[in-house]
Amino acid sequence: MSPSTTRHLLMAMTPERALDVCHPATRARLEDEFATTWASSGLDEDELRDLLPGQDIVVTSWGTPRLPADLLGTDRGGPGIVAHAAGTIKNLVPPESLEDVTVFSAAPRIATSVGEYCLSAVLTLTRHLVESHADVVQGRWKSDRPSGGELTGRRIGIVGASSTAREFIRLLAPFRTEITVHDPFLSPARAEQLGVRRASLEEVMDNEIVSVHVPATPATEGMLTAELIAAIPDGAIVLNSSRGAAVDTAALLEAAVSGRLRVGLDVYDVEPPQLAESLAQVPGLLLTPHIAGDTSDGHRALTGYVLEDVTDHLARGHRGPSWVDPAALSILA
Repeated sequence: MSPSTTRHLLMAMTPERALDVCHPATRARLEDEFATTWASSGLDEDELRDLLPGQDIVVTSWGTPRLPADLLGTDRGGPGIVAHAAGTIKNLVPPESLEDVTVFSAAPRIATSVGEYCLSAVLTLTRHLVESHADVVQGRWKSDRPSGGELTGRRIGIVGASSTAREFIRLLAPFRTEITVHDPFLSPARAEQLGVRRASLEEVMDNEIVSVHVPATPATEGMLTAELIAAIPDGAIVLNSSRGAAVDTAALLEAAVSGRLRVGLDVYDVEPPQLAESLAQVPGLLLTPHIAGDTSDGHRALTGYVLEDVTDHLARGHRGPSWVDPAALSILA
């Protein structure tokens, strides 16, 4: 690439974050193909404002300050492309700037990690692995606990046909499950393509496994009420890896403590949550600290993931899977 066509790219994240989300091979590519500027460890709003002018592309991630609207877009002398090496862009790009910049997000790549988490959590709860681990550690060999079951052939209900749900559905294919999905934005054609059946929220509750995959919006807050949770069949597995506010977590934990439901939670109303220590002794309860999308492999791939779509967009005008449709932003995570 000649100097006259070299594009200027700002890595608007701390060096520590860059080590987390930028594979060494991607770093080498950034240095080779772009005039790349790297932010400092003390990146703040003032430094960001100093660095943005004259850039063609800004790559952001967790910890990047909110981008200033007056410096976004080529007409304002700032970047025309925002490439977010993380998930949601709702608190990063001002809504009034969405007409001035093309935005890419690595959320679909994070969905791969979340899908694997959901599969592993469901298998763990289905096979009673948490209880089996405790038995062995405490000197109990093949205790009289009920044996775990199998995932194959189960009826699964999915709340929200988001990118994480679609990845989970893809990973479930070998298990020959019967999947129903509730999502008002899921078209019949898309449901057929995914191999699922559209259903009401009440129908989705009537399954052996229920997994929640909704974004944080006013419409999803408190979506799974105590009444809906009470309607889930006894012995079912309920998994929430999306947003804590979407579920009546207290009601779900009560069902787990009583032994009526087996529950996996990765998200909470308040994080970190203040939970009773006694929950550690509850069989059939799997609690994790918002790590569903957090893997070392997945994180290192994030910058490269959005960079592929950015370069393809610049070369051919294509909109790859990481492109963020401004019209759909209100229903995205």
